[in-house]
Amino acid sequence: MHILSLTSMALFLVTLASGFSGALLSQTPSGKTILFHFDDLKTGSIPQGWKVEATNQRGALATWQVVEDSTAPSGNQVLALTSVNHSFGGTFNLCWTDRLTFLNGTISVYFKANSGIEDQGGGVIWRAKDRDNYYISRYNPLENNFRIYYVKDGARRMLASARIHLPARQWQQLKIVMQGERITGYLNGKKLLEVKDATFTDAGGVGLWTKADAATAFDDFKVVIQP
Repeated sequence: MHILSLTSMALFLVTLASGFSGALLSQTPSGKTILFHFDDLKTGSIPQGWKVEATNQRGALATWQVVEDSTAPSGNQVLALTSVNHSFGGTFNLCWTDRLTFLNGTISVYFKANSGIEDQGGGVIWRAKDRDNYYISRYNPLENNFRIYYVKDGARRMLASARIHLPARQWQQLKIVMQGERITGYLNGKKLLEVKDATFTDAGGVGLWTKADAATAFDDFKVVIQP
């Protein structure tokens, strides 16, 4: 629970009652923070209100589920892609929700790249209209790069890229700040990317993303929505 400040918790801290499970809500004058910590969920499940989908799906959908992980940044449970179930390298595996809509603010997550031969790692999606239209930022330890893209009608276009080496099978933190058309990307607190884009200008859903055979664990998925 170190991610939420004690001041914010004192103001308002409850389990979300708006169709989510395994999440906490903190309300302050500067905005609303939703933290999905996954620790109150049954192993083998996904958060209530979330869904598993894919962009450019070929074959079966990947398996996402809450699993125990003693190395988790908080608690001992995480949300992970545990089985890819397909062999198509152009598939983007999604676990996301459109019950929570995001326009401006901050999205962050801890991730651990567990395995993958063609791809590794993963990241977050936001302002998602559906499984084929969203912004996405991810880190790939096989390629040693951190990138921001948009996916429109199932086609991905890169907006910004930075070279950085971070080891796989260790927890890293990815953060995106979105203000209007400006997107800023951070890894482990270090600002590495900044770009402007107007492909998606409306609020949309948020969630988690991997590509191809990347099996990745995620913890403490935090969404800060500015008023």
